[in-house]
Amino acid sequence: MKKLFIALALAGASVAVAHAQSAVEIYGVADMGFVAESGTTPTATTKVTPVNKLTSGVQSGTRLGFKGTEDLGDGMKAFFVLETGIAADTGGFNQGNTAFGRQSFVGLQSDLGTLTLGRQYTPLFNTMIIADPFAAGMAGAAQNLLIPLGNVRSNNTVKYTSPVFGGGFTSEIAYGFGEAVDNSSKGHQSSAALNYSASDLKLSLAYSDWSVVGTTTNTRKDWFLAANYDLKIAKIFAGITDTSDATITGSALKSNDYLIGAQVPFGKHTFIASYINKDVRNADDRDANLLAVGYTYAFSKRTNLYAAWGRIDNDRLAGFAANKSYTVGNNSDPGTGEKAFNFGLRHLF
Repeated sequence: MKKLFIALALAGASVAVAHAQSAVEIYGVADMGFVAESGTTPTATTKVTPVNKLTSGVQSGTRLGFKGTEDLGDGMKAFFVLETGIAADTGGFNQGNTAFGRQSFVGLQSDLGTLTLGRQYTPLFNTMIIADPFAAGMAGAAQNLLIPLGNVRSNNTVKYTSPVFGGGFTSEIAYGFGEAVDNSSKGHQSSAALNYSASDLKLSLAYSDWSVVGTTTNTRKDWFLAANYDLKIAKIFAGITDTSDATITGSALKSNDYLIGAQVPFGKHTFIASYINKDVRNADDRDANLLAVGYTYAFSKRTNLYAAWGRIDNDRLAGFAANKSYTVGNNSDPGTGEKAFNFGLRHLF
């Protein structure tokens, strides 16, 4: 009997070790906000009827995620992320009604770096986040003017992230296969970034090129230089881009854009502001700019209120597509007009 108890104890210990080496975590964001939109229509200069709506994921995309790791020994681990975007206002899904449209990948990590395979954020988007005081959310979201939805995430993607080197540098390189039947380059997307982080300073330089489905040419190319610096009393943000885009118009639209912004914390309060200027270099010179202000109040580390207002000035219906102006959107909604006000509640779990 004594030997049986010892055997059971050893078995229990081995199970405990196995569980310690492998862990799965459930996490998510619940974000709901009131959105009021107004301004001109995307196809004309006439005023539109103001739109009032309840939107899921205004500050941060509402989501449910699963992630797990397994210790493989010798400093190596395997891991996965499956993350679905939820339209909590209707009970549906975001990202084109896909099951795990936000992120879905598996990877290996060691002292040599990290390799991930699947749908994941592009290095270009990760660079934009460094420059954006609104963190891609609310009415000041930088993607309203700076990068299109197709550059946020990439399907069928292999990405390598280096370990830290040179006293604070890391790098990312990613390639998304287009997987067309006749040519896998059609619809491909490639992106790379060099990042630096030390003390209160973050810097990133990214390059991206991609082609629309059905073509092999790199119909959009982006350079993005981003920085933020924490002064303790305020955090300042800046970004500069150079873009050549022919994904919609068929002829390259070239622009040089910049962003400046700040976050000013005061106890549980944080005040946010940003200004983005899109300077189009083509003959029609359809420029645009976005001015936005925002505010958050932290009830706790996981729950906060938020409010924001943004306005885009479209110069003669500036936009990548003919007769389509830019609109003030947020993290999960592209918006319908040139002005928007947001007020909502976010909870992290």
